[in-house]
Amino acid sequence: MIADLQCVVLDCSDPAEQAEFYQSLLGGAVNQQDRRWALGDDWATLHTPSGLVLAFQRAADYQPPLWPDPSRPQQFHLDFGVADLDRAQEQVLDQGATVLDAGSGGRSWRIYADPAGHPFCLVRH
Repeated sequence: MIADLQCVVLDCSDPAEQAEFYQSLLGGAVNQQDRRWALGDDWATLHTPSGLVLAFQRAADYQPPLWPDPSRPQQFHLDFGVADLDRAQEQVLDQGATVLDAGSGGRSWRIYADPAGHPFCLVRH
């Protein structure tokens, strides 16, 4: 095992609105303080009673999916918690991932693509 699933992140045009919508379905706390994520106009979180965290990320010129039309597919990425970013990076690269953004300045997350090109993040616990 390399990582723990931290949260599921959904692209959207209004992160706060999305967080409130899912809070109405699942309960929980919108934008609860959590050292893993910064909060702001472009990012919102929902910590659900079950422990699942959903996050909502503003995407410029967001176009919603047109399921099942492949011209506008579903949009999300996964965040995985790791104890050691360098070791986890080595392991995911060995499994076929590619680096999209290695981060800088001691940032606590890095962005990768899976073998099919879907983005995901490794986030230091």
